[in-house]
Amino acid sequence: MSLAERQRQFLEAAQKHFGTTKAVRPRELFGVSNSAKIVEGGIQLGVVNLENVKEDVEALIFGCVLRFPPEDEVYFAVLVRKDRANFLARLSEMKRLGAAAKSGGEQATDFALEAFSDADESEGSGSAIKYSARNNLVPIYLAGDGRLWLRNAKFWDSVAFDLSPFGPSTEPDEIVVALYPPTASARRSLLAREFIGWLGSLVGREKIHELPVWTDTATLGPGMRRMPSTIPVTEIEAAVNALGGYYPNGEIRRFHAALNFLDHKHFVILSGLSGTGKTQLALKYARAVHGLTSSTAEDPLLFECPVRPEWTDPTGLTGYYDVLTNRYVVPTFLEAVLVATAHRESPVFVVLDEMNLARVEYYLSDVLSAIESGGALQLHSNGVPLEGTTGASVRAELPLPSNLYIVGTINIDETTNPVSDKVLDRASVIDMTTVDVPGFLASLSARHPELQAAKEASEQKLIEVHALLGKHGLGFGYRVIEEFVRYHAFDAKHLKNSSDSVTDQLLVQKILVKLRGSERQRSLLTSLQKACEGLPRAREYVRKLLDDLDEFGSFQAMR
Repeated sequence: MSLAERQRQFLEAAQKHFGTTKAVRPRELFGVSNSAKIVEGGIQLGVVNLENVKEDVEALIFGCVLRFPPEDEVYFAVLVRKDRANFLARLSEMKRLGAAAKSGGEQATDFALEAFSDADESEGSGSAIKYSARNNLVPIYLAGDGRLWLRNAKFWDSVAFDLSPFGPSTEPDEIVVALYPPTASARRSLLAREFIGWLGSLVGREKIHELPVWTDTATLGPGMRRMPSTIPVTEIEAAVNALGGYYPNGEIRRFHAALNFLDHKHFVILSGLSGTGKTQLALKYARAVHGLTSSTAEDPLLFECPVRPEWTDPTGLTGYYDVLTNRYVVPTFLEAVLVATAHRESPVFVVLDEMNLARVEYYLSDVLSAIESGGALQLHSNGVPLEGTTGASVRAELPLPSNLYIVGTINIDETTNPVSDKVLDRASVIDMTTVDVPGFLASLSARHPELQAAKEASEQKLIEVHALLGKHGLGFGYRVIEEFVRYHAFDAKHLKNSSDSVTDQLLVQKILVKLRGSERQRSLLTSLQKACEGLPRAREYVRKLLDDLDEFGSFQAMR
């Protein structure tokens, strides 16, 4: 698409959004010499010919563009409608002052402009601002007060001073923006996104509206620009269930409350047995909030970050400078922070999966400090932003944005590290140990009717064995239950073994293989031996565990 075509499409979309008639011709400030420029204290929208603006003009639209490396363009259009009388009054006053100066010579200029003697910083301290008798070249400035200021001769390189002598100023009605190319909307264009946020800080965020002029798969839809706290929890529960989640004990409501009860901190840890759906709860909740109806649909605002056991410092999360490539390595967590910084109107979720495989206090210390203090992550010491491996620029320090939602999952077993009070105090911890076997089986067969026969063949033994294990804190989760049923279904279709034989195999392969304990669990093994009556493989497996207990005083299936 050519540059001229992009400009045309944007202005058409802006005019349609503003609802102006065809008589309102947008003023194009897209040229090399008249395009937008950042100045101290504000922005020069451009230089425009306003010589023949009519007194009965319906509205004025100024179309502007700023370019950011590597290839991003921010198109924005400013509407003046309600306050156009002040705009026209300023145009008339500038021409009057310019005409007076021209007809009266230098003496008339000084007399007419003596009130403006020290405000024009670009022309030297103490000099008077000059006006032209024509409005054919009018620089327009949007200052920090959110208002538009005009002059028609020369320029200001700063609007960070008292502009009141140069009124009347004009309040813009609203500003619409659009990013090109649209692929930059999710994981690129940090500078461009920060500029849009800065525009909002000048005029008020309620006056900034993004237009979907150009769209593709990476563009964020309306569903991705709403915060979780604004969505009814019943809607989120329904969406999670539709995505295949099964959380019968109020886990979704507790998770929703824990994640959103503070405006500045969103940090939740999900704890429980392996396979109880901790990670899936975080993923499905994020997709539900983003309005996605499929677990396979791409979600550019969701990041899954598996924790590695060798992490002993923050670089696994916040990255490091690679001297060989001269770039800053951006891990998944830091990418989530960059995206959240670029999209402050959207919730960004990052899931730290199996977060206690490493010592949490070691690798999460910088993030914990930033969460509590509101300070910034210290990434490097270079005064100039470094090029990141994802294409984004990485500044030396980066605050954690309030739209970043951090979810960690932990298991408690021999492969993990204990989590200290320092971490637990800074998070809300939700236990997900309780497993509803009959309810999950009913839900599974309802979602997948083809599994009904396999569910009936598995149900009785799964409920019985889970009840025995649960008394000793050795239960199993929904992942094991579903795989147990699906194995049954596969065998019935392809291998044709008896259901008892398949159950016998699966008890050994999926459940008994994880058993371990000491004398306190003797009653458990005795009960399991009785429960495995008629299942020779499982019964023999339990008998060997009892023999180990007699000989060593403890047992472990995978000894």
